[in-house]
Amino acid sequence: METFHLRSIAICAAVFVQPSLAQAAPPSILQIDLANYTLYIGDTTDVTKYATDPNTTTPSLTRTFTRTLHLADVVSVNGKQVKGNFASVNFLIALRTAPPPGQAIADSYRNNIASVTLEILKDDGTAIGTIVANGLASGPPPPGSPVPVSTILQGGHNLAITGGTGAFLGVRGQLASAPPTARQASITEDPANRRRNASGLGTWRWTAHLIPAAAPQITSTANGPAVFHSDFSPVTAARPARAGEVLTVQASGLGPTIPGVDPGQPFPADAILTVNSPLAVTVNGQNAEVVNGIGWPGLVDTYRVDFRVPEGLAAGTAAVQLSAAWINGAVVRIPVQ
Repeated sequence: METFHLRSIAICAAVFVQPSLAQAAPPSILQIDLANYTLYIGDTTDVTKYATDPNTTTPSLTRTFTRTLHLADVVSVNGKQVKGNFASVNFLIALRTAPPPGQAIADSYRNNIASVTLEILKDDGTAIGTIVANGLASGPPPPGSPVPVSTILQGGHNLAITGGTGAFLGVRGQLASAPPTARQASITEDPANRRRNASGLGTWRWTAHLIPAAAPQITSTANGPAVFHSDFSPVTAARPARAGEVLTVQASGLGPTIPGVDPGQPFPADAILTVNSPLAVTVNGQNAEVVNGIGWPGLVDTYRVDFRVPEGLAAGTAAVQLSAAWINGAVVRIPVQ
């Protein structure tokens, strides 16, 4: 991270930045890949046998109203390697339009009622945030779902994202999946051996259609977007950005920092707090190097992000987009030469 002069940062914030107009947060699509997925079937009522068998197990026949537990590892989001946990508690309700005996009459095909939690961590184990969803599992995906599902008998789901924590605080939206590569086990199997037993067998891709409570936004000023040269002069047509140059943007909605501050409180004027969420900047669709991202000292929900302008841009106007934890902000345009 570059060395910052806190006094100059605070002065520049006061001089250049004016309140930006409220904008609707655009939706974002997160493709979340799971591995070592195991479905534990509640095939016994004897709780003394739960999670005790060190061997691989074969579950008994599942019946309607059986409880199932789903565990897996989160391994990537939008192609970026991460860590994390997937957990779901399901009850088999076997909804069918023409059910055989032992299944439930209904107006659509659904297998389970489900409560899903996805906890996403950085590759070093630092928490990013959680996404929580509830609804009916299996069967056709909801209208407008971003996931094409090849069969109504697996995958799909009709789950509403009801909230989240950390970088995903206050999100809403919908959650669906492609058909999984499922490994089934008895609830008596010891889950300490899940990764060994499911290695190479249990994979699953979920797609979250997220509407964030607040998306990353580059601040607006009287001179346009709050994008500055290294001397804090604004990027303008008279002094455009150049390839290879490190620019500074002022933004909001980037989420928690390390260490954090209480909601609604300013970042301390005497310390540098790093943005916790993974940050990305694109310029005309090209990935730019993110040099750093910090909470702007003395300001509330205001951040400084420095990025390097990519090579090979055509002279004219370039589209800049900032994202945090894979949640995209609105595009702004700056002049480049």
